[in-house]
Amino acid sequence: MRSFRTYLALSGAVTLAACGGDTGPQTVGGVAPPAASPTPTHSFVAPTDPKTYDGIGTVQHYGYYTDSNKSGQGGQLYAGDANTARNGGITVNYNPRDAVFELTINRPAGDVSTGVLRYQDPLHRTAFGGPATPQAGVPEFDAARNIQYLEAGSQSGSRVGPGSQFYTYTDPATGQVVTTAANSTLPVMADQSSYNVATLFYQKPGTTTKYVTYAGFVRNTVSGSLQQPDPSQPAFLRQTYSLDRAAFVFGERSANSAVPTTGTGTFNGEMIASMVVNVDPTTRLDATLPSYLQWIQGTQSTSINFANLSVSTHFEGTVMAPGLDAYTNAQYPLAAGTLFDATASAMIDMVNRGGFTGQFSQACFAADCTAANSLVIAGSSLDGTFYGPNADEIGGGFRIVGGTPDQRIDILGAFVGKKP
Repeated sequence: MRSFRTYLALSGAVTLAACGGDTGPQTVGGVAPPAASPTPTHSFVAPTDPKTYDGIGTVQHYGYYTDSNKSGQGGQLYAGDANTARNGGITVNYNPRDAVFELTINRPAGDVSTGVLRYQDPLHRTAFGGPATPQAGVPEFDAARNIQYLEAGSQSGSRVGPGSQFYTYTDPATGQVVTTAANSTLPVMADQSSYNVATLFYQKPGTTTKYVTYAGFVRNTVSGSLQQPDPSQPAFLRQTYSLDRAAFVFGERSANSAVPTTGTGTFNGEMIASMVVNVDPTTRLDATLPSYLQWIQGTQSTSINFANLSVSTHFEGTVMAPGLDAYTNAQYPLAAGTLFDATASAMIDMVNRGGFTGQFSQACFAADCTAANSLVIAGSSLDGTFYGPNADEIGGGFRIVGGTPDQRIDILGAFVGKKP
């Protein structure tokens, strides 16, 4: 098994400032003035000291199985969760001396618990377009976002895939060779075989923001087993999936005293989100369709009135294609390129909540939301805080839970922003 400890180089160069002191005259028997302390060199962009950061964001889990003798998903179990600035459960630890990056997620309400995932092998670094690209379900964002990918995991037994169209096995009841259609980008595992790989990705600090950045997490666990509940019937191959996703921000938070109490500000930046969906909300298709996990990439603009503590945020994004499993049809409900739009508001309470909290008023899969195309929202949250020595930037997480009966729509994301 490969280690899950990850080493990240958030910056290649470290600059040390020179030390200086008072060289003025001294009387006999006098005490020399102390030498000046070295100028601090640590920063989020060019770290020099080990740091542990609390993340704000969201997690989700989707577990189910598929069988080679029929189409569809069985045994479905879904959970999602969004934390707050004070709620914790997501931590990132970076040690620049050894270039070690550790991630810990413990969000029982979202059914995601990782232990300490530690990426330390240089081979854990991967990228799209290289000889070994990130696993299925990891989003390939626009190149300008400067996303760094880290991946590690294990496999036992054998597999065919990812990307294989067929899987062949021998039926133990009949001795016949059975060929099944896979149509899978996720790995297809043979009998008594398993796959468990975790990917951490993040925007390199300094790309768009200096004190906070956003990150995502993908863990795919797949196991294969031959099933034959009826000895008189042929056996079939079952794939069991445990799929975890997370989107969050981490960085150097502002002191409460650094947050302005007068004036206004606009913070523009980027957002990402992971979504589970089983029906096209733009057309209200049959809700018996299987569920898919799809990423959204986009932007956000947040206007803040510090005098009255009000926050208004607008999100715009584009849906990305999902990873596909074995034996589920590939007719996912929201096509890649579908637009996303949402609006939320919040209130600042640094003393009691450590940031701002609020809800969404509208969300839709269209260029603009109207009463006709808006999602029915059963619950929502917007949670964030300020980053940097002068509250220069913001970051946070959000969630939108669909409320239409027999539909599974849950959008969980993270966002960052800075002043122009």
